[in-house]
Amino acid sequence: MHLIGTILIGFFIGLLAKWLHPGKENMGFILTVLLGIGGSFLATYAGQMLGLYQPGQGAGFIGAVIGAIILLAIYGAVAKKS
Repeated sequence: MHLIGTILIGFFIGLLAKWLHPGKENMGFILTVLLGIGGSFLATYAGQMLGLYQPGQGAGFIGAVIGAIILLAIYGAVAKKS
C-alpha cells in the first residue's frame, strides 16, 4: 500500500509543482503527473535512505514537492535544448 500511496501523492505533487514552478513548459497533463510521481519517488526514498525523515512525516511531502520541481526544471532545460 505504501507504493500506491506514493503514486497517489505523486499525482497531486505533480499538479502542485507545476503550479509553483515558474515558466511555461509545453507539457501535457500526463507528463506533469509522471514528473510528479517521479519527484515523489525520488524525494521519498532518497530522503528516507539519507535519514532526513521517517515514513509518514510531513517533511516527506515537502521533499516530494521539491523533487518534482527539480524534475520539472530539468525537463524544461532539456526540452529547450531540443
